[in-house]
Amino acid sequence: MTTEVGHHHHNVDPKELTSVEAHLADILDRIRPLPPTQLGISEAEGCVLAEDITARQPLPPFDNSAMDGYALLASDVTGASRDRPVTLRVSGEVAAGDTGAYAVTPGSALRITTGAQMPGGADAVVPIEDTDGGVAQVTIRTAVEPGHAVRFSGGDAREGEVLLPRGTRLGPMQIAVLAASGHARAEVYPRPRVVVVSTGDELIEPGHALRPGKIWDSNSFMLAAAAREAGCLAFRHGPVPDDPLELLPAIEDQLLRGDLLVTSGGVSMGGRHDVVKDTLGRLGTIQFRKIAMQPGMPQGFGTIGEDRTPIFTLPGNPVSAYVSFQVFVLAALGALQGQQDRKLPSVHATVTAPLHSPPGRRSYLRGVLDRVDGTVAPLSGQGSHQVATLGKANALIVVPEWVVHMKEGDDAEVLCLP
Repeated sequence: MTTEVGHHHHNVDPKELTSVEAHLADILDRIRPLPPTQLGISEAEGCVLAEDITARQPLPPFDNSAMDGYALLASDVTGASRDRPVTLRVSGEVAAGDTGAYAVTPGSALRITTGAQMPGGADAVVPIEDTDGGVAQVTIRTAVEPGHAVRFSGGDAREGEVLLPRGTRLGPMQIAVLAASGHARAEVYPRPRVVVVSTGDELIEPGHALRPGKIWDSNSFMLAAAAREAGCLAFRHGPVPDDPLELLPAIEDQLLRGDLLVTSGGVSMGGRHDVVKDTLGRLGTIQFRKIAMQPGMPQGFGTIGEDRTPIFTLPGNPVSAYVSFQVFVLAALGALQGQQDRKLPSVHATVTAPLHSPPGRRSYLRGVLDRVDGTVAPLSGQGSHQVATLGKANALIVVPEWVVHMKEGDDAEVLCLP
């Protein structure tokens, strides 16, 4: 099976094309991070740290027991074994959270629970499994070294140590670190607010009956979902017709609620129906380019409105729009949160079928990556309008600009889709 790429645009002069890297560099050059804000840790998930988070005190803050057992002096049980157990008197019990002052003297032990503060004088814990579990006195059947089953103060982190550097995205584990180190709030770049607008006379809302010449709008739902998946707040505006009198106010309205706008459709090269291009020209500075990529050759990016809000005008074909989002918009969302290198994770995999790609353009072909086998299977139906294969893909196979075909067994860079 040979996988063809749709939409060949044979008449494109390579000299008219801008490289993916050059377009991306221009985008990142124009995006400024959002102003940082203080958020409580419950609200900060998904945000990116605008400050280093340091340990305010040692972690753990005090020496404590790693197990349920008996705190004692290791020297009291030197030589203890199953055949020659040692018996000590038990002078009490210390539980996790108990703030009392306890001490152990030679010949005695204290029952202790996991996480409880080590009593004065004790230098080791014998797990309860290695004893008879006694209450007034305990028989110990093993010898231990000093420090056995003890979590030492500062063993996890020293006071002042950087626990989470600036630029870290806060997921569940990072939120745990904030809380465990006593930080109730953090200075973060907020989640970007992304507004998505679909344009086109042919679009109607899903759930409505189709009339001849109409299609259901999928792009705005897809792009809003992709923005949310990337950790943003997303707002979707229903389809707007190819009419400047409707498009202009729709976009101007959305400027208030978005840190970044994404439109899809109406940006092909030329033609009186490419209303997005003409309309947006009145609102700001947008550059429309042909990018040396497939799908997704026609791209527009710029800033509009008084606040110079970044706007992406993506192609109308669903696959082109999705690929463009992952290649360009994702990086811009990172930059809004102070991250300069946000992109899809990539791996190398062996291609299981031949591929063709137009000369001079980088192809992003949908495929199914098998991480265990290290293989990637290209999907048939690579036309940029073919939505059906989008649902099966978990990866994009990158075919470089200078490669026109790859054979089965070749090694390819593969972008892992979320």
